[in-house]
Amino acid sequence: MTHNPISPTTPLDAEGTHHGFLRLPHSRDDSAWGSVMIPITVIRNGDGPTALLTGGNHGDEYEGPLALQALATTLQPDQITGRVIILPMMNLPAFTAGLRCSPIDGANMNRSFPGKPDGTVTQKICHYIATELVPLADIVLDFHSGGRTLDFLPFAAAHILDDKAQEAASMAAVQAFNAPYSVRMLEIDNVGMFDTEVESQGKVFVTTELGGAGTASAKTTAIARKGINNLLIHAGILSGTLEQHQTVQLDMPDDRCFVFCEVAGVIEYLVDLGAPVTAGQPIAHIWPADRTGVLPAPCLAARNGILAARHVPGLIKLGDFVGLVAVEI
Repeated sequence: MTHNPISPTTPLDAEGTHHGFLRLPHSRDDSAWGSVMIPITVIRNGDGPTALLTGGNHGDEYEGPLALQALATTLQPDQITGRVIILPMMNLPAFTAGLRCSPIDGANMNRSFPGKPDGTVTQKICHYIATELVPLADIVLDFHSGGRTLDFLPFAAAHILDDKAQEAASMAAVQAFNAPYSVRMLEIDNVGMFDTEVESQGKVFVTTELGGAGTASAKTTAIARKGINNLLIHAGILSGTLEQHQTVQLDMPDDRCFVFCEVAGVIEYLVDLGAPVTAGQPIAHIWPADRTGVLPAPCLAARNGILAARHVPGLIKLGDFVGLVAVEI
């Protein structure tokens, strides 16, 4: 079996706090014996559960990296029982370029799991995380937001799973995270996702969509930081009391929740995020970008619900995502 070339520069099981890198040799034009250095922090105090906390799966999403960077500088070993593994920028090549996908191999990390030890840079990173880090974890939190092309209501989510006990444990962790919205999520394309890999290993898994438009706000970053604290308390790693506020329960029961663009042009939203919509209602108009005197094409909701996600920026292409209509429970 081919050995993965990634090696950690810091121990994964030692007591105390250890900051280092996952070092991946990467020969390239500007560094013949260079490396991709993925930052990692491991904090351990005795025996107990392990939480794997990840951000930067997509390189243009920022709440997770910001909250996890703060955690790596503030969380002390004597505050926990067990272990916390922090990967703020798991897809470092994409993160440093501010791109969704890696500029090295063009791959979308969240469609590249479980990866390959002898594959591309992205495949090697995925393989190491899947085979060396995920097996250590009892609970996994992977931060996402909309990046440069989407904007979301701030929510935490878990997936509909065949294993109902695992699904229930993940849903309970979502409630503990306590984002303003909590979603029972259906993915339209889960092949190669980090989520799918973690769940296939039987782990409790929580993900988020905390905003988007290629930036992070004070509000969404605060949601991420509070959510981490709550999740570590819920997992029995951190002592304390959950900070709980009202959360709206949402469901994504089928693919009628998704609206896609069938023409290109300039998008005019007719409802804002969080607004109620009904089946058949236009949620947006697409105006021509190259002529006048032509009426816009409507984008219609296929079910009743609230608008939970939308496209950014103003120009939209054929086949682009327009909106997500989630159902309030």
